[in-house]
Amino acid sequence: MIDWFLNAGPITQAFLAGVFTWLCTVAGSAVVFLVKEIDAKFLAAMQGSAAGVMTAATFWSLLSPAISYAESSDSSLPAWFPAAVGFLAGGAFLRLLDVVVPHIHLAEDHGDTDVKKTKLSRTTMLWLAVTIHNFPEGMAVGVAFAAANLGVEGASITSAIALAIGIGLQNIPEGSALSLPLHAEGRSKSRAFNLGQSSALIEIVGAVLGAAAVIVVRPILPYALAFAAGAMIFVVVEELIPESQSGDNTDVATMGFMVGFVIMMILDVALG
Repeated sequence: MIDWFLNAGPITQAFLAGVFTWLCTVAGSAVVFLVKEIDAKFLAAMQGSAAGVMTAATFWSLLSPAISYAESSDSSLPAWFPAAVGFLAGGAFLRLLDVVVPHIHLAEDHGDTDVKKTKLSRTTMLWLAVTIHNFPEGMAVGVAFAAANLGVEGASITSAIALAIGIGLQNIPEGSALSLPLHAEGRSKSRAFNLGQSSALIEIVGAVLGAAAVIVVRPILPYALAFAAGAMIFVVVEELIPESQSGDNTDVATMGFMVGFVIMMILDVALG
């Protein structure tokens, strides 16, 4: 089974990795059937850890291979150019989604949407906030597998697997952080679970699209890697860090970030 996966094409690998990250969200969302609410200190630690995982993955799994690929190419552009352009474009893309898609965040109102001017329910907008920020995570996984299959220096199947594992691990608390508040607001456990797990289905789509785009148009690879990195950092700074620091457990959240960063660094370096 492992050999089959390693020899499968990048799109198949990306699809299966996307399914794995979704299943982790399923597991996290299923917590709603076991407990009534999540401990605030635990949630802060998990959100901080998720931010650390994504920050580390941004460099080791995405930006570093992007720069290495640019350095080895015959392009007349400086090696930092694709990484810089792609990184900023990824952040700008997520900001555009924030403006276009009506949504609200779990912990704080970031002012992206005027709730008085939309007919969407609070539940729908909470779901949309998580969903639109899950897309770059899936895309990052897909691009990482494509880069590994294309033989990019600094990219490997094992590092792509490490990225998928890291994102999957942070999806577990993310799933519970959505399903439990929805249940607390009056949604049934089944409804809260379905909304929680479905928010990560977009990761499968993002993974397949990311891998396919790079395979079809190889020259965009360094830009695509950096684009995914920029989008992920946008999510970290705009959502994960503020929400982890919004309560009375800021030190716990900060230590969670440190631990998450180290875990992802070890996964990527050891497996890569």
